[in-house]
Amino acid sequence: MGIIKFVVMYLAMVITISPLAVISVPNSSPAAVESWFKSLPNAREKLTKLHFYFQDQVSGPNPSAVEVARSKLTASSPHFFGLTRVFDDPLTVSGSPSSKAIGYGQGIYSCASQHDTSLLFTFNFYFTDGKYDGSTLSLQGRNPLGVKYREMSVVGGSGVFRLARGIAVASTYWANATTQDGIVEFTVYVLHYDSPAVSDEGSVEDM
Repeated sequence: MGIIKFVVMYLAMVITISPLAVISVPNSSPAAVESWFKSLPNAREKLTKLHFYFQDQVSGPNPSAVEVARSKLTASSPHFFGLTRVFDDPLTVSGSPSSKAIGYGQGIYSCASQHDTSLLFTFNFYFTDGKYDGSTLSLQGRNPLGVKYREMSVVGGSGVFRLARGIAVASTYWANATTQDGIVEFTVYVLHYDSPAVSDEGSVEDM
């Protein structure tokens, strides 16, 4: 593919979506899902960019992340090796915990390294607001907290994000070493398919 043709295709892919465009969550009945798969040869793959903040609260009377396991080595490990938490963390439009919530990050993270403070993340972004209401993205990856930008893989999704694949870039926005509370900024790049019931001219949208 020539470089000019590639650039033209890329620019066509990243045209900003119209504010009037509406994306609804597809019907999830078996018959509807089968019909959706049959429509894939005619579907257009597009790139969507999402940006939000992940509010992880360990302390206080109503934590969003709770410890469910630890090893015998955890207490003496400088990297909390073996510590495992389940979380249901709000996703917000800004770094302020009181800003508008658009969903939740739900899953498990474990301190899985004896060499640095690195988490194994297995979780879903569950969206509850706007055009992606009811849709999910599934992520998995290594999250080394000492690194400014950390990549994790988007390995699937549901609703609008069926058969999604992509990259989530995490960066610590704020952290308290004493309470272990933290706020993580996420920028997510997702390749997925247009809903067969939807026709729009855009492909990139910031939440």
